[in-house]
Amino acid sequence: MPAITRLDSGPRMSQAVIHNGIVYLAGQVGNPGEDVAQQTRTALSEVDRLLALAGTDKTRILSAQVWLADVTTVAQMNAVWDAWVPQGHTPARATGESKLVAPDYLVEVIVTAALP
Repeated sequence: MPAITRLDSGPRMSQAVIHNGIVYLAGQVGNPGEDVAQQTRTALSEVDRLLALAGTDKTRILSAQVWLADVTTVAQMNAVWDAWVPQGHTPARATGESKLVAPDYLVEVIVTAALP
């Protein structure tokens, strides 16, 4: 049976779970007080960190979900995303509007990636 590896685990959740060659990340958010562009940068930086910790990188992302507290900020989020995502390695992605866990969070990014 394939092992399950949990990274940055806490009492409620793990930030990453690896199983059968796939890395599942928890939703990543920015810092309260940042605008949506900076929160996106912060969240994507954490995605990079967690993927590296798992032994992979953003060129191996299979799918992404991006949740915005206000869908009218999609252009600001997309500007950061487009500069970050490697061309030729863009994942399947869904973007939607959702009330996030706290009003200070403006964007949440969830990715699934493959190990090399």
